[in-house]
Amino acid sequence: MRVAFLGLPLAACLLAADGHEIVVAGLSRTDTVGRRRLRRLLGPERVLDKPKLDRAFAARIADLRADLLVSWFWTNRIPASVVAAAREGGIGVHPSLLPRHRGPDPTAWAILLGDAKTGVTCHRIADEYDTGDILAQEELPIGEDWDSWRLARALDRPSLRVLRDVCRRFAVGDPPIAVAQDEARATAAPFLDEEEQTIVWDAPTTRVIRQIRALSPSPGAFTEISGQTVTVLRASSRAASPLLETPGEAAWLDGRAVVRTRDGAVALDVVERDGVRLASEELLALLTRTSPSA
Repeated sequence: MRVAFLGLPLAACLLAADGHEIVVAGLSRTDTVGRRRLRRLLGPERVLDKPKLDRAFAARIADLRADLLVSWFWTNRIPASVVAAAREGGIGVHPSLLPRHRGPDPTAWAILLGDAKTGVTCHRIADEYDTGDILAQEELPIGEDWDSWRLARALDRPSLRVLRDVCRRFAVGDPPIAVAQDEARATAAPFLDEEEQTIVWDAPTTRVIRQIRALSPSPGAFTEISGQTVTVLRASSRAASPLLETPGEAAWLDGRAVVRTRDGAVALDVVERDGVRLASEELLALLTRTSPSA
């Protein structure tokens, strides 16, 4: 099958290894694993760095007689004219079980909302992000201690597996049956803004820890200690201490910084300031029994 590819080079390399002909590959990033390999494999003239998806690009796909447009982590909107230039249209993979968590930050929202599982969805590319008909899905349970980075990495293999299987089925003339998404079940997963990145200590302990996990390692959940902004990358549940009476009150207990929540407390296991991890003695010096901002 003749494939026009958009996204990260790893998927294009694997599709080529599966026997598909990559007629053109537009890369969404230039600093990622597989770019040099793909250029050696296809020739530099067929590998484009961040191409503009205009009429000329659509015409190129049509001239190359692409059977299918395939997207894997292409982060910008793909115009309908580009999708239509391929004979079979276009497909992409999203790291959630659509229609849940449509948008650019599905892993963070899956953790933040306490989902027990998530997964990947191969879908038709439509005019609106993540709304196209579903072609295939694979579920994945979410580890109780996973942060967003670990969840995203755990989704890479099933994402590639589903993508390759769907492309194989297109190649043999047996594409999956397309199923329309249930709009009543759709949820949005936008990037978490500054307000949502601020730790709210007057919340249940489970919610505080999920917020920290969801935002780790980047951009991180932050709070203030002694008037200085710090980023909390990992925290663990602690029983409430009689020394801490109100949410947001903090103390140094048993060699750890502990902050009161609505129904208990959390220990701040990994804390950074200005991108530098704080050693225990630095955190103790900063804390000086001053409560974080609620």
